[in-house]
Amino acid sequence: MKQLFPSIFNDVIGPVMRGPSSSHCAAAVRIGRLAKDLMGGKIREVLVQFDPNGSLASTHESQGSDLGLFAGLLGWDMDDDRLVDAPAALWEAGISVRIEIADIGAQHPNTYKLTLKHPETVHHMTAVSTGGGMVEVVDIDGIAVCICGDFFETLIFVESAEQEIIEHLKQYVKEEQILFYRGERKKLIEIKSQHDLDDRLLRELKSMRNVIEIARLKPVMPILSRPNIKVPFITCKEILDYNKQKEKQLWELAILYERARGDVSEADILEKMGTIVDVMRNSVTRGIAGTRWEDRILGYQCGSFKKNMENRKLLEAGMLNTMILYAAATMEAKSAMGVIVAAPTAGSCGVLPGACLGAADFLNLPREDIVKALLAAGMIGVFISEHSTFAAELCGCQAECGAGSGMAAAALVTLAGGTLDQALAATSMALQNIFGMVCDPVANRVEVPCLGKNILAVSNALASANMALADFDPVIPLDEVIEAMDRVGRSIPCELRCTALGGLSVTKTSLRIQEELTAKARR
Repeated sequence: MKQLFPSIFNDVIGPVMRGPSSSHCAAAVRIGRLAKDLMGGKIREVLVQFDPNGSLASTHESQGSDLGLFAGLLGWDMDDDRLVDAPAALWEAGISVRIEIADIGAQHPNTYKLTLKHPETVHHMTAVSTGGGMVEVVDIDGIAVCICGDFFETLIFVESAEQEIIEHLKQYVKEEQILFYRGERKKLIEIKSQHDLDDRLLRELKSMRNVIEIARLKPVMPILSRPNIKVPFITCKEILDYNKQKEKQLWELAILYERARGDVSEADILEKMGTIVDVMRNSVTRGIAGTRWEDRILGYQCGSFKKNMENRKLLEAGMLNTMILYAAATMEAKSAMGVIVAAPTAGSCGVLPGACLGAADFLNLPREDIVKALLAAGMIGVFISEHSTFAAELCGCQAECGAGSGMAAAALVTLAGGTLDQALAATSMALQNIFGMVCDPVANRVEVPCLGKNILAVSNALASANMALADFDPVIPLDEVIEAMDRVGRSIPCELRCTALGGLSVTKTSLRIQEELTAKARR
């Protein structure tokens, strides 16, 4: 039962996290936590395998996959301040980890194949990071599954007599929540629910014949799913048709969508997005105050930008300079393992704070206007997530900074009081401008040219928003632009999709910097 519809808070605006990359670090935390639950919290040995043809073979250490996975295996969350100490904490907990690069036949570049051992049990789990911190467990013990962390999952491993168990379960849970899989050596009954199953029911199940083991996997996503979700629109054409004669703004339609998708109230949605604004604000403040971190390329630069901006030593750019400052500050906070919001990814985390908070502060707009702007951006992100991807490993940086730029353009139109049509037009023009943007991080760190691309994305968003507010014609409808963007992204050579095998990643300077950082880390 694969979830068909993205959530603004699951897929687009979030997660709140530490680390250089959401698709590597944040997703790895979630995968680790699901693996811990699969083992009932009892783990002694872990074998982690990455495919040599995927992105993780070359980036798992430098982009935080190892840190994230170790933290998840310990049960920590993505914003835990102990994250950088996860390797030592794992050793202290008596868990040994071995990482191998092996041909595992991975179909996705961000594939984790885990062998989890304890004297009492062994499990094999294959999971995929699908972009922006989203995950999917695709295999458990050789049985194909689809676990995305948006349900309470109860896994009942049985030898036989599964029908007897299923009939018993139907007395307590809805039939559509029960899934059955047949493996070579054992069978699996999976129950997807919005609440943990009652302990009494679990005791009954454990006592039934042929039940080998029961595992309980807690959700790792903030918004839970449920069977038979219906949403009012999932394409730009549908949202325009829905809004005929209603004249709602994009942020209002985003609330309608998320209420239907997540079964949450308008008050809860506004509160959640308000919390996101506060985290973004703290990231900007921390970045401007100054950050230090040993394992990074760029030092504290946004302070110099702020000083020169205030002393009028920069070229006059008005609002844009404030937006650049905020984008740079957020990126510096991220690179120092500070808490940021991946929106839509950690690699593009400077775009929305730079655009929304920068513009709002320049115009002296209240916090509630920033909340509305981010909701508008979230709705655009839903369309991109549903019909393309936020994974640079699949579509290059156009899926990260490019998508963020399109989302920010709609947010800026919303801050200016523009219409739905203008917001969609701004997004269309912004996305058209970024086709083919590659992902080639220097020294495998998400800093260069990532900082420049975040600032480019902010600038593009502002220009596109102003063109839309002046009623420039985007010509190509946004649905078609997203479709074309996805085709272009998947046509980018794999060497230029976050694999550190092409572009700036393999220049002499990049390789030298990587060697120097590696040597520093070993000292």
